[in-house]
Amino acid sequence: MISEKMKNSDFHKFFVDELRDLYWAENALLKELPKMQKASTSKELADGFAKHTKETKKHISRLEKVFESLGEKATGKKCEAMAGILKEGKSIIEDTAKDTMTRDAGLVLAAQKVEHYEIATYGTLKVFASHMGHKEAERLLAETLDNEKATNARLTGLAERFINKEAVTE
Repeated sequence: MISEKMKNSDFHKFFVDELRDLYWAENALLKELPKMQKASTSKELADGFAKHTKETKKHISRLEKVFESLGEKATGKKCEAMAGILKEGKSIIEDTAKDTMTRDAGLVLAAQKVEHYEIATYGTLKVFASHMGHKEAERLLAETLDNEKATNARLTGLAERFINKEAVTE
């Protein structure tokens, strides 16, 4: 249980506010991933986005458990950073030709921007949780952080294995 002093501290309030930001970001991403999947040229990338959609649902569920562990209601606050990254991802789809590896390379770029933002945010919030002694929140955030790093590595692998090579030849 969180002490009243901790719950009323500016740092704890900031932490919860950033969790709300992240909760909004994950929910916004969940809406965009199927569009990225549909826009993909290669089956491998489309399958990756399908997997990422399932994982993002788990991330949202984990964040809800983080809020619960803190005695807070799981609500979102618009994340301007994610909104901008997702807007850029939409423009990549609009600016690249359908059924091309150039589009897939752009989608990988957009997805990795998302992953890097999430890695930075989950990593920092995990450390915040640790410093405040929020062990359950720390554990849950660490689990998602590891998953985000693995997703980023898979995207890099696809890009290096064939997407970028094929895009260069178009």
